[in-house]
Amino acid sequence: MARYRGPKAKIARRFNEPIFGPSKAVAKKSYPPGQHGRSRRRKQSEYAIQLMEKQKAKYTYGVLEKQFANLFDKASRKSGITGQILLQLLEGRLDNTVFRLGLAPTRRAARQLVLHKHITVNGSIANIPSYALKIGDVIGVRERSKTLESVTESLAAHGAKRFPWLEWDASEMAGKLVSTPQRDEIPENINEQLIVELYSK
Repeated sequence: MARYRGPKAKIARRFNEPIFGPSKAVAKKSYPPGQHGRSRRRKQSEYAIQLMEKQKAKYTYGVLEKQFANLFDKASRKSGITGQILLQLLEGRLDNTVFRLGLAPTRRAARQLVLHKHITVNGSIANIPSYALKIGDVIGVRERSKTLESVTESLAAHGAKRFPWLEWDASEMAGKLVSTPQRDEIPENINEQLIVELYSK
């Protein structure tokens, strides 16, 4: 299954943000990668800024170009604020929700849990990371996977960090999607309006 396989530290340094989770590279080297990273950079064009924002969103959620374009097309056909709907669609992916519930430390790890059939939706095994969840769906851990070290360690580290659109039942190791997240509830540092402007060209 297609996914980004390149160097994660380079991407994190390009955006000066821990795109793939905690990164020592960003703390050590706050300038962009490459031999000209330390030098003064030319002023970016409007298009370049918009493109960077789209790339940041793609890397953050682990979505490739075609998937992202399809999601934007779907968002643009819905009534409402296109940029906000786009982020809501990205947040509603199964792999992202597994990450938000604290079952995995990163979205990449969440994707792997889904692909390896450790995750269930409404009691049935789901192995498609891009599966679009609906309000009321229950996301759980497969019975025989509840003792997985990676899952228990992630939940222990996750602590009390919860999100208002998700309910969590610790005894069942399951979460429920109870609402659609509002923009101010989504913690990602993404300017979705720039992405809308890019696709509007």
